[in-house]
Amino acid sequence: MAEAQGRMYEDAQAALTILTQQLRMAGNNPDQTDRLDTSVKDPIYTKPTSSGLTYSGDVSPEFVDALVTPALELSNYSIRGCDGAFSNVTAATSLDELDCVATAAVIAEPDSIALSYQADEFNTVPAIASAPPPTDCLGYALNKIKAEIPGIPVGPGLGVFSSVPKDVFYFMADNRFYIDTSSATATPPSVPSLYCQGNGIDSKAQPLVENIEDMQITYGVEIPDNQTRTVAGYMRADELLVHPDLTAFSAQERWRKVVTVRICLLLRSENAVVSDSASARYFNCAGTLETSPPDDLRLRRAYSTTVMLRNWLEITAHTSL
Repeated sequence: MAEAQGRMYEDAQAALTILTQQLRMAGNNPDQTDRLDTSVKDPIYTKPTSSGLTYSGDVSPEFVDALVTPALELSNYSIRGCDGAFSNVTAATSLDELDCVATAAVIAEPDSIALSYQADEFNTVPAIASAPPPTDCLGYALNKIKAEIPGIPVGPGLGVFSSVPKDVFYFMADNRFYIDTSSATATPPSVPSLYCQGNGIDSKAQPLVENIEDMQITYGVEIPDNQTRTVAGYMRADELLVHPDLTAFSAQERWRKVVTVRICLLLRSENAVVSDSASARYFNCAGTLETSPPDDLRLRRAYSTTVMLRNWLEITAHTSL
């Protein structure tokens, strides 16, 4: 019994450590040391349509376009989740293309979450010892992205740039976490596990931690107005997209209002360790006592944590240029 409890605790700690580290990186896109004035960051995330950017003075439309809508940006989302499973977790090429399984029973199913960030050799696990490229959640090397950043535009409406465009190179990690069972059909039987699908070269979904039956995720959302970063309450993913207080915002803007992520994992022991079904009862992620547990006589316990998103992409208003 003590050994089973110890292993469950260690597995929970490992899984929550992985998810916490990844969530803290979500949206990472630091200012570049050799940046141009038209693009202080690599072109990864699009800006919200209602970002509040204003301009005054003699400013060319091309300058505004270069600042607000660069054509090279890759994604509207740095984080995105589903109540239940992603329907295209391996097929979607970006977070924008992810879809959720649409069924009435998804609330009772394990949740899924995806996140992205600018990766480097310091915030990812190196795959090789010498000159390691950044990697995805499974240790597969990421593809290098090349983007051409425009120079500084001059002259109102002329579309003339004072410096030549500049090539920048960077890496973007796109990691998707969900609960699935292994494909093994012989001994041992299929095991529910925390999986990750990364975007590295030849990366394929693999289990990270075994004996995890459920993952429930709620999102701490800020007060809708004024971007105070104060959590007004927690919502499921589907509530975030339909809540009446957020009707004025696009799906992209709603996900940008997520301040914290609360994760609960339900783990089971690897083997049967209790003597009867009464001893196998447990509290699930909703805090409800499961009085009719599965008859496998395994221990089960819920573990949870709350993670603050450190790299929220705040858009500050410009009053003049």
